[in-house]
Amino acid sequence: MLTELLTQVFVVVTIALLVSIAVFVGRERLLETKAAWRSRLRVSAPTIVTLLAVLVLNRIMRQQGEDISGKIGLHMTETFYRLEGEFVLIFQSIATDELTAYFSAIYVYGYTFMLVFPVIAYFALSDTRIFRRLLTAYSLNYVIGLVLYLLVIAYGPRNMMPEEVTVTMLYDNSPEYRHLTREVNSYDNVFPSLHTSLAATVAMFAYQTRSSYPKWFPVAIVLAVSVAISTMYLGIHWGIDVAAGLVLAVTCVALSTHLVDRWSLAELLEHAERRLDERGRDTE
Repeated sequence: MLTELLTQVFVVVTIALLVSIAVFVGRERLLETKAAWRSRLRVSAPTIVTLLAVLVLNRIMRQQGEDISGKIGLHMTETFYRLEGEFVLIFQSIATDELTAYFSAIYVYGYTFMLVFPVIAYFALSDTRIFRRLLTAYSLNYVIGLVLYLLVIAYGPRNMMPEEVTVTMLYDNSPEYRHLTREVNSYDNVFPSLHTSLAATVAMFAYQTRSSYPKWFPVAIVLAVSVAISTMYLGIHWGIDVAAGLVLAVTCVALSTHLVDRWSLAELLEHAERRLDERGRDTE
């Protein structure tokens, strides 16, 4: 089942990417990228390696972090419920089969597409700074989110009040997605909503790059809002998780601005080479 679902996600997202590249990126930028991809990749290598390392760490901790969280984490489910009440049940009043199908698709396919497309689009820009900032912001989202998952033990509405949210609950309407989401999510890791934080991160970058990709900006906004709503509509996250996700996104985008280009790997290597040459001359 998992392999079948992954294949389905891959096919759908690939089709969406091909269409989006044709519409938003365009042939001219693709030709420029083909000629300059090596230099762009070389400049961006540290941020790419960092993100890959963070994703591996995230994968390990999602599988083994439960023991650590059990020792140091605070149980916050009841607190969230007392603070927020039954806010997410507002979505039950507007639920329809069509909306449930839409938000389920957004949560699985739209979210995946939304994270991948900007990576391609910003790599196609001649200035790699936006591309490196995006990858840095992704890394920060995962790292900070992972720390919060270790510190905060919280179950979502689907676990706290399953009968009330069953109308729109993702796993009741599309049980096959359970096989997919349990590979990346844990039931007690809902604070903050990383779906919301990463989608909002993409939307903020879309706003900052709207002069380069004017058509992508409104699409990114619609997708980001849909992803945030889907997490509550489907009974996965509390409103507090979504609010925390938005704060996390703003923090990570701001930090990426300050961190990128602050330290140059090329300059560090040149400095190390000079030090080695000086030591070599001293010993002669």
